[in-house]
Amino acid sequence: MRKYNKQKKLHVKKGDLVRVIAGNDKGKQGKVLRVFPDKERVLVEGVNMRIRHVRPNPQYPQGGRLLREMPIHISNVMVIDPQTGQPTRIGRKWVVDPNTGKGRWVRYAKKSGVELD
Repeated sequence: MRKYNKQKKLHVKKGDLVRVIAGNDKGKQGKVLRVFPDKERVLVEGVNMRIRHVRPNPQYPQGGRLLREMPIHISNVMVIDPQTGQPTRIGRKWVVDPNTGKGRWVRYAKKSGVELD
């Protein structure tokens, strides 16, 4: 367990293009809409669609049943490599800016080495 920084480091971020590698929606890909780090789950556009019952409200006066995305476990998705278009594992490396001399952690695709951030 981390001693100081308790924030979980996950391999996906909001806006990443990911492919589902396990479960009912295996093979589908979509954009990450939201990340839930404490539960280790992600909400992916068009994946894990479930019927949600909605009470009558100003937006839906009759109420009804809506198809909504539900979160899936983060281990069931892989980031799409921007260069090859295939799923890839993610690594982190420390990059130093030559102008300012300041460094930061950057995610990169293991398949092609392309930086994602």
